[in-house]
Amino acid sequence: MTTTVQGPPVAAEEEELPTSATEDDQDIPVPPGAPRRLLRELLGPHRRRITVAMLVILLQQAALQSGPLLIAVAIDRGVPALRDHDAGPLVAVIAAYLGCAALSTVLQRAFIRLSGRINNTILLTLRGRIFRHAQRLSLDFHERYTSGRIISRATSDVDALRELLAEGLQELLTVGLSVVYISGVLMVMDWRLGLAALLSFLPMYLTVRSFQRRALKVYRRSRTAVASVIVRFTETMNGIRPVQAFRREAANQRAFDAVNRQSAHATADGLLEMARYVTISRATANTWITGVVLLGAVLATDGSLELGVLTAFVLYLRRLYDPLDQLAMFLNSYQSAAAALEKIAGLLAHDPTVAEPAEPTALPATADGKGREVSFREVRFAYPNGTEVLPRFDLTLPAGRTTAVVGATGAGKSTLAKLLARFYDPTEGSVLLDGVDLRALATEELRRGVVMVTQESFLFSGTVAENIAIGRPGASRAEVEQAAREIGAHDFIAALPDGYDTDVRKRGGRISAGQRQLVAFARALLADPAVLILDEATSSLDVPGEQAVQQAMRTVLAGRTAVIIAHRLSTVEIADRVLVLDHGRIVEDGTPAALISGQGRFADLHQAWRDSLV
Repeated sequence: MTTTVQGPPVAAEEEELPTSATEDDQDIPVPPGAPRRLLRELLGPHRRRITVAMLVILLQQAALQSGPLLIAVAIDRGVPALRDHDAGPLVAVIAAYLGCAALSTVLQRAFIRLSGRINNTILLTLRGRIFRHAQRLSLDFHERYTSGRIISRATSDVDALRELLAEGLQELLTVGLSVVYISGVLMVMDWRLGLAALLSFLPMYLTVRSFQRRALKVYRRSRTAVASVIVRFTETMNGIRPVQAFRREAANQRAFDAVNRQSAHATADGLLEMARYVTISRATANTWITGVVLLGAVLATDGSLELGVLTAFVLYLRRLYDPLDQLAMFLNSYQSAAAALEKIAGLLAHDPTVAEPAEPTALPATADGKGREVSFREVRFAYPNGTEVLPRFDLTLPAGRTTAVVGATGAGKSTLAKLLARFYDPTEGSVLLDGVDLRALATEELRRGVVMVTQESFLFSGTVAENIAIGRPGASRAEVEQAAREIGAHDFIAALPDGYDTDVRKRGGRISAGQRQLVAFARALLADPAVLILDEATSSLDVPGEQAVQQAMRTVLAGRTAVIIAHRLSTVEIADRVLVLDHGRIVEDGTPAALISGQGRFADLHQAWRDSLV
């Protein structure tokens, strides 16, 4: 049985996790104007349907807000007509009132259906766009930011936008149209009372602006806190084996509780801001209504204002101020959604550092149909913070030959492999494949020509056959099985409960590490690349597993250009050439036999390895 050691055991009760944010906990930067551009891009394809929805809600509000005006007409015209035994005016007003109510209901239903379709389409598009973009982002991005932060963008942040689109926008349109319509009607009915009512907009505006400024800060913190909760949760669940093996449950619980409390405090602060806004807005509304009613009573007493108009004024004022609670809910959803939109826009505005070429160059045909020459010309690589990993160097790997790269941890072996796979671009110089710069190759062609098999041998949930077929989508079942036979994986696959149709489950946990590695080699053989990179492909295997994988390696490397990154020197023995790296520089270069017989670093490494076997 193979045991993978993750690190030294630490007693959970003695470990104190840092409470300050690490680089992984930092938010993705948001370029200026990115949220507005994203919003335009999302709404742009739906302009016509949005216009129709606006017309529908405009008519619906016109029908709805006609009620108080019709009541005024009934009081001032219909009721007096009854004294003359004329019920016609009152019947007409009642019919108009019922007709407007029915029309408002029909239009409201039509608006909800239309806006719901628009909202669902936008959110479906946005979530798919986040997923596609996250897959396009370069490896350096995924190494800086945890997967939990991207998951937060596609889940909780999109949900915040959904709440705004599903409920908030309708509330905003309702409040906005009510204010415009009622303000106009009030001024027409009586300009004195209308002007007095409209003066309340100034304190209301100041209250709204104050709430917006404070709430936006709160919801920015809230979205960041929610993302931190998801990051901690996913990180713990993905590493549940070492968590339980090294008794990290208590330490992880403390770390999770800390970010969970931050999220709860941010949410509570948002509710407090909304409560403050509702309290102030209601006090202002009630004070203004009282003042307008008193003024209307004075005007009605001296006969300059009809009783029906005063009644309509009171009804309209209630309709004008009551929706302010709805406005508070909208502002609450809006601030949360605005913060979420910022986070999403920051992710989508982040361009891959390894860019697709504008005009791709095709690779020339190979002589034998397999191997290609690899050249590093004046290559230098440094991280964005300036830390140099590979000083400038030149290297040529002949086509069809296997080259092993060894050296101490941190010598630059994996960085060299990642440059060849174009997970990174060199800071200076170029990496060539048969004379063609990797930056000039279309990603699809590059991935067909260069394949990497890593130590993890990641398997997706699904069957064994499906995981092998990833190497060449569209391969027939016979081709999948033939690849497995050539690698030597057929026997163990056939012995599984459902053979090639056995579900390997999460990360291939149903089969052993050595078996996962054999499946990965079968996948690579099926892909039939010209260049194959093996990055620590046997470092986590036991001796029987390593022997099986080494036999598979000989099969898959035949005739190809191969680069083997290895710590285990037993893996190196199948190479035609060995490079010894030290701080990014090639300090030894030769065949395995020549270097072993010498007095250099590889000879020392080989002797230390042989001593470890005794």
